[in-house]
Amino acid sequence: MKILVLDIGGTNIKVYATGHMEAIKIPSGPKFTPMQTVKAVRAATAGWTYSAVSIGYPGPVVHGKPLHDPVNLGSGWVGFDFAKAFGCPVKIINDAAMQALGSYRGGRMLFLGLGTGLGSAFIVDGVLEPMELAHLPYKHGRSFEEYVGVAALQRLGEKKWIKTVHDVVAQLKNALQADYVVLGGGNAKRLRTLPAGTFAGENTNACQGGFRLWHSETQLKKLAAADD
Repeated sequence: MKILVLDIGGTNIKVYATGHMEAIKIPSGPKFTPMQTVKAVRAATAGWTYSAVSIGYPGPVVHGKPLHDPVNLGSGWVGFDFAKAFGCPVKIINDAAMQALGSYRGGRMLFLGLGTGLGSAFIVDGVLEPMELAHLPYKHGRSFEEYVGVAALQRLGEKKWIKTVHDVVAQLKNALQADYVVLGGGNAKRLRTLPAGTFAGENTNACQGGFRLWHSETQLKKLAAADD
């Protein structure tokens, strides 16, 4: 199966495919709609062949469907028929969950994405569970996201922000009894040292997750075993 992978963000859409592992970046923005996305992707991938599409969506996804429009993009995403637009089967998943799939090494893995906010997903023995940990209370009436998101970085300064990230990672790892944590997102590179039991995510993990999205749980377990 040849798969087209879209990692949708508020600034760029990264496009990968089987046989095309170098990302193509398509500028997006606060008024970018799903139809504009399809047209831009089809134009950028003219001549490519694929039989399925994976979409990493910047927001909650329930039963393969976006729950609401993204904060940093235009409107019309909820209910949009991507399968009809692309002319092939499409699977949509939260963008952090797609990165988590590509990061998975077996066992119980917690993925945390340090970007504008805090993305999260949990995988146990090949079973993926997208999560919304960002808005759970952390301390002083503020959520986890309000202490490790980009606004917190600006408010606290990098030194205090890094210390807070270490504490948040330790708390969430212990609470979920994760074997290990993978830190992704653009701000993860700010950590000079990683918390215990934590690994840095790779830029290509979203692409790999898009491919793995079409694998069965049994295949995921085999892939994780092979990675070990």
